[in-house]
Amino acid sequence: MRLKGCWGNKMVYGYLRVSTEMQDENVQKIGVDKKAELLGLVIQDYIIDRGISGTKEPEKRELGRLLKLVKDGDIIIASELSRLGRNMYMVMRILEFCMKNNVKVITVKDNYELGDNIQSKVLAFAFGIAAEIERDLFSKRVKEGLARRKALGITLGRPHGSLSKKVKLTGKEKEIAELRSYGVSVSAIARKYDLDRLTVCRFMKRNGII
Repeated sequence: MRLKGCWGNKMVYGYLRVSTEMQDENVQKIGVDKKAELLGLVIQDYIIDRGISGTKEPEKRELGRLLKLVKDGDIIIASELSRLGRNMYMVMRILEFCMKNNVKVITVKDNYELGDNIQSKVLAFAFGIAAEIERDLFSKRVKEGLARRKALGITLGRPHGSLSKKVKLTGKEKEIAELRSYGVSVSAIARKYDLDRLTVCRFMKRNGII
């Protein structure tokens, strides 16, 4: 149920990510409650991740459910930013989502507040820079991956008319190992599968076939 009155039609959520120890949960909850009280707010619902790593994507945590619940004007109070995620980029993505949806984020230990202020505007600029860097890195990784595939003799793109070299050998590991154990040469195996000898050598190396 959404709270109406002096805070308007909005919800105030407390978010906790805790270890399996109840003491840790209680300490965080006390801190969040006190912060809310200082701001003249009341926590209406607690969303808690128990015994789960902050390295997991929000969608695989209760935090993901919280991000689906929040609406324009809602407030999330957490113990500290690191409770949202274990790496900076993940935290920034979560804050960016909240900023775009006009959801205020407040933390206790960091004394951080994401809202309509200069700090948030600077952060928005940082979001843009981080996103641009991530796009560049992704593009670089894709190009490097394609180059590696080409070097391994794997057909790039959708095969035309026949299976790609990689698909031809997939599932043949045991058969190729047996042929080698009987003394069949790599060249003979390559002819058997209508492939280049080097392609077979690379496939054997990747799959630990002597």
